[in-house]
Order: sequence, then structure tokens, then C-alpha cells
Amino acid sequence: MERLYLVDALPYVFRAFFAIRAMYNEQGQAINAVYGFARFLLQLVQREPLTHLGIAFDESLTSSFRNAFFPAYKANRELPPPELAWQLAQCQAVARALGCQVFVDTQYEADDLIGTLAQQATAQGMDVVVVSNDKDLMQLVTPQVTFYDAAKDRRLDPAGVVTHLGVRPEQIPDFLGLQGDAVDNIPGVQGIGSKTALALLQVFPHLEALYANLTQLETLSIRNAKTLRQKLEAGQESAFLSRRLATIALDAPVTYSAAALRYERAPRTTATALLADLGLQRPGQS
Repeated sequence: MERLYLVDALPYVFRAFFAIRAMYNEQGQAINAVYGFARFLLQLVQREPLTHLGIAFDESLTSSFRNAFFPAYKANRELPPPELAWQLAQCQAVARALGCQVFVDTQYEADDLIGTLAQQATAQGMDVVVVSNDKDLMQLVTPQVTFYDAAKDRRLDPAGVVTHLGVRPEQIPDFLGLQGDAVDNIPGVQGIGSKTALALLQVFPHLEALYANLTQLETLSIRNAKTLRQKLEAGQESAFLSRRLATIALDAPVTYSAAALRYERAPRTTATALLADLGLQRPGQS
């Protein structure tokens, strides 16, 4: 059975960088993240029954289209340290050398590239597996799209997302619109936490339904309903802005092609030569 795996690269690059002890090549350049990421990719293609593969990277850390309408988006994040910044480009090179199709854009994030490709692929009848540990990508899950956290070996279908997060995949942007997301500097509604956001979305399917029925809050068994209504009214603009920030774009400038994304192992000499240039053995070999 044909299946497209779309990998959100950065979580696995960062995981390798922080989990693997410092490694340096002969030029004194740090290579632990490159080594760990290459090893992760090799394990993935050897273990999983994939036929098609795409790897998405972020190069929009300060230039996302979201910054155009909310400049503070991700402004709280520090840029990668110099010893990692160089390795990010090398990770892309390694992915290509191993036969992977790489996607990157300066305005659209990896999530958007993955979301766009997943939508196009499923429209053409391809099942998709999104490989990441980022809960935001769970909003893409459908009967044709599975979420796979490779580090924890956790696979989630739509029912699994509900069990894991308490909301349906399509409600995740609404949930983040209410709760916010401190990691991405998404404000949400002041005074609304995860428990309240979940309680509201058990009753109202999305923000539009919630804000159309604020007068019903006091009839529901939700604590401090009157105060809650005041918070929601005061934070309405922020709620919809936050949902917009948290919603994965499905119109990124990428095009799905089954032929281009078919995974064919690169010639052994190609990958070996690049890894040797970086000061690495082929990961997994002694």
C-alpha cells in the first residue's frame, strides 16, 4: 500500500542537538545534530512501510506571513545558537543525499508546507502520515491522515487525538484561540486556561458558535459563568486572531507530486561522500 510520510524536521534536529553529546568534525564544527537527524531518518525509512517521503524545514523563524498581521508571533523565541544554525543547513543537505524530497520556504512554516501537501495528497487518494511531536499538527488528522510521534512511537487517528487532547482535530485552532500558546507567543483570551477552553468546546463546536451564544453560558454547569462571559467578551478580538495564528495554512507554495515524492534510496556513494565531508561515518555503521 502506498503511503506518504511528511516529516516535521526541526523537532528531531533539536532533539538530536540537545540529546547527543557535543561532536565536532576536523574543522571544529559541531555535528551532533546532523548525526542524530541522519540517524533518525535512516531508522525511519528502514522501519516504516513508506513509499513516498517529504521532509519540511523551517526557515521562517522571523519572517512568517503571520508576522505581517501579528509582529509578536514567536518573538519570544531565541534564534538557534551558532553551533546549531550551521547544522540546520547541513541537515537539509543530508536529507537530500539520503534520497528525500526537501521542502522549505521563507514565509510559510513547515506546518503549512506539510498541511498543504497532505491536503493535496489525500485529494489524490494517498494516505498520509505526519511525523512530528508538535500538537499543532494534530489538527491535520483525518481518516486519511495519521499523526506519528516517532520518538514516543505514538500514532493518533481522529479518535486518538480526542483521547489525547480532549478536542477533535478540527477544534485545535479554536482551543488555541481560547487558551493561547505561550511557546509561539499566541495570546488567546486572558484568564482562559486549558480546562475552561476544553469545557467550552465540549458544548460549542467552534468560536463562532461560542460567541453567538454567550448568553447561554450562565445556564451551563461551568464555574464562574458570569465572569467567564466578561472575559470572553473582552477577549473576542484576541480569540479570533489567536485562532488565525494557530491555523495551519493549506495554500503554501508547494505542489504534491506522487512521482517527485516517491522515495528511492540514493546511491550509497552519494550519502557516504556527503557524510564523510561533514566528518561523519554513515550513522548506524561502525
